Formats: sequence, structure tokens, C-alpha cells
Amino acid sequence: MKTILVSLSLVFILFSCESGNHVDFSKNVETVKELVNLHALEEADAISAMFHEDLEWQGPAYGSDPLNKADHMAAIVMYHDMFENLKYTANNWLPGVNAETGQLDGSVRTYGVWSGNHSPTGTPLELTSYHTFDFKDGKIIAGGDYFDLGGMFASFEVALETEQTDEVVQ
Repeated sequence: MKTILVSLSLVFILFSCESGNHVDFSKNVETVKELVNLHALEEADAISAMFHEDLEWQGPAYGSDPLNKADHMAAIVMYHDMFENLKYTANNWLPGVNAETGQLDGSVRTYGVWSGNHSPTGTPLELTSYHTFDFKDGKIIAGGDYFDLGGMFASFEVALETEQTDEVVQ
């Protein structure tokens, strides 16, 4: 009897221990990969359909308030207008956890690099970034972009100033 109780206890412990990723993690990674591909294709309507109506998005601007779906979509369209050949190359796809419980929750985190060209100047973009994606009902409900937005814009200002100086010299 003692052996049976010990064996059952071990089985219970083994099956109750968390192992691997959340059941939705792989599906959610594929969703984010599709979002990134649609971003490169500048498919704003298809991207919008991937976001939950109650979206709360933390943009990269210092001190900014979270964006709702409409404001975040306006930012995405701005990037589409500002860049050509926009592409995200992920260094990794990481599982996220619930901030309150510390348990895996199916959310996705990724570090990577955005590349492309600034449309007005042709200046190459090479932007290291971190992004988070939380899900509800199969859609992205929250997340954020973390990168040096000011430095990115400053690099294009330098290119514009150089271009203007070159025009004056000629």
C-alpha cells in the first residue's frame, strides 16, 4: 500500500510540474510571424484584423501613453509611408509570462532587427528592437515596441541635412 501511495504521489508530482511552453505559444508565434510579414507587405487592413478591438499598445516614444487600436494602426501606416523594403528579422521567439502569476500565458516576446530604407532619403534602416505580444480570443490584445525611436529619427535628419548641404554645394 505504501509503495502504491508513493508511486501515485510521484506520478502526480511529475504531471503537475510545468514543462515546455504554453499550449498556445506556437500558434501565437505563427500569428506574430504573419503580422511581421504583412507589415513588410504594407497590408494595414490585414494587420488591423489581427488586433483585438480593446488593444492597448505601448509605443516606443519616451513617456508616451498606451495606444488604442486606431492610434496604433495610424502609427503602422506611418511606418509604411516612411519606409521601403521594411523587414523584421527575429533573433528569437520567446514565451512570455503573466505579470501577476509568473506563469506561461501563451504570449510572445521577440528580439530582432528591422531593416529597410527611409523613403525620403534612401537612408538604410538597421534598428535593433524588442516587441511583446499578448493574446485574447486568438487576437493580439496588448503589447509594445521597444527601440530607440529618437535615434532612428535623428539618423534620418542627419541624412536630410547632408543631402541639403550637398545640393547647396553643387
